[in-house]
Amino acid sequence: MAERLDSAGLTFRQDYFGDPAGWAALVCLLKDIFGIDIGPLQQLGGHDPTSMPFGWFDAEGELAANISAFALPFVLNGRSVHAAGLQSGAVRPSWRGRGLYRDVTVKALDWCEKQGFEAIILYTDKPSLYEPYGFRAIALHRYEGAAPAPSTPAAPARPLLPTNADDLALLQSLLKRRSPVSTSLAVTVNAAMFLINTQLDPDVRVSFLEDRQAVIAWKIDEAGRFSLIDVVAAEIPSLAVILGGLEFAPASVEVLFRPDKLGWEGAPQPLESGMRLMLRGLGDVAPDVPAMLSPMAEF
Repeated sequence: MAERLDSAGLTFRQDYFGDPAGWAALVCLLKDIFGIDIGPLQQLGGHDPTSMPFGWFDAEGELAANISAFALPFVLNGRSVHAAGLQSGAVRPSWRGRGLYRDVTVKALDWCEKQGFEAIILYTDKPSLYEPYGFRAIALHRYEGAAPAPSTPAAPARPLLPTNADDLALLQSLLKRRSPVSTSLAVTVNAAMFLINTQLDPDVRVSFLEDRQAVIAWKIDEAGRFSLIDVVAAEIPSLAVILGGLEFAPASVEVLFRPDKLGWEGAPQPLESGMRLMLRGLGDVAPDVPAMLSPMAEF
């Protein structure tokens, strides 16, 4: 039986990101519940302009429950999908059991329907929470294999610091005209999420291949394994070109999206993660081949 809404002592607000106090309340909620700080997003160009938050606030202005919807177009099996994403879903422990999260979720889904989105995606570690709303989990796969021989670069890549004004401007420009990193499953627009994820994961490195006008998000672990996380470019360079520009010759690599544009073939491996990607809409359509969204699109 669904929880009845008990909103006594609370005020519902929608579309409050323009209010500094409202935004600060969301930053505080996510920091308290998940230990993540999205505050730096304000210095990285601000929140996604398509965002629509739904929240219940207490009398002191503290956010008790929230979920936010935003436009997140993506490619699935070569087809462009007019889609939305849901993010920042949380309820403070002291306000749980009052139907608040169900209420904001229903409001967000209704808003998405009125906006004409044909699909909605979200990440969660509690898939059963969203199945009653018509969401289903999508299997995710990374790729791994031997590294190709690096190409001789026209010039070595240089590091980018999103907190540097010039580097941020360059990143924002390239993110606006990026191509999907895969034809199987990839976002087409995700500037705000890409930028904040450069700050949330300190191990992510961001480099710029000037001759290819390409931004590379990558990691390398203690064992020397190279992980390609995302590529932001109008034309995706090959993995050999990427390794050449980064001046790496690793023995093996993993790619955290389907590498169909990289001129390289690896073996798909199920992604081992507590987070699940869930999809609402599009019938029972799923990726035709093993694939995943880049972690830089996680939200």
